[in-house]
Amino acid sequence: MPPTLILVRHAQALHNEMKDYSIRDPDLTMLGQNQCLELRKSLMENPLAKEAGLIVVSPMRRTIQTALLSLDWLIEKGVKVEADAGWQENSAKPCDTGSPASKLAEEFPGVDFSALDPVFPDKTSPAASHYHFGRTPLLARARAALARLYTRPEKVIVVVSHSGFLRLAVTGCYYFNADYRVFDFSPQEGMPPDHGGDEAYGLVQHPSTKERGGGLGWSWTHEVVLGADLPDGEVPNELPPVS
Repeated sequence: MPPTLILVRHAQALHNEMKDYSIRDPDLTMLGQNQCLELRKSLMENPLAKEAGLIVVSPMRRTIQTALLSLDWLIEKGVKVEADAGWQENSAKPCDTGSPASKLAEEFPGVDFSALDPVFPDKTSPAASHYHFGRTPLLARARAALARLYTRPEKVIVVVSHSGFLRLAVTGCYYFNADYRVFDFSPQEGMPPDHGGDEAYGLVQHPSTKERGGGLGWSWTHEVVLGADLPDGEVPNELPPVS
């Protein structure tokens, strides 16, 4: 049986506060750190979160920091934190482009980067075409990220990712900073017919987070059609290839 997913948006980061998207791989703000405390309390009281056997993080500073601050109680029990580039944010703007993996591994030794795509943090070169900012690659990336989780043996998996990617390519739902939603898999449903692959991984949200606008109740309740607001073609490179 596929796992239940708890999908979390990172807490407030510097680019959110300052509306400055030129900040490369920004850290959490003080408000963001405080949001993590509220997220932590909510998850600790959530029966499903207590059963989590894996934590997956987008390999960005703000997502890793959110996981370490809000899920430390799971990590202390031995739950693994695994970095997966498939859960990065959509664009190649500086704020959505990661730091070198070697630097992140040194700074966050408790995170497993061993399976991280070696192309990371490149999001613009031909070799990184699956991370380009366009409707087809983003929906395909979401499908691949879900496929990797679908076959995992854990009963519950927590994923810390980004609002744009989660909303436009994965679930159709809005996520306020540090809010989360709970989903079960519904194979072969939920993806648009031209999503670009042979297999779809739809998700069905638990009423507990759907009806109140997220686990913390901070997010909008209305939804969008997957892929509807993504560019049909790829957006020109916003950064030179990352070495």
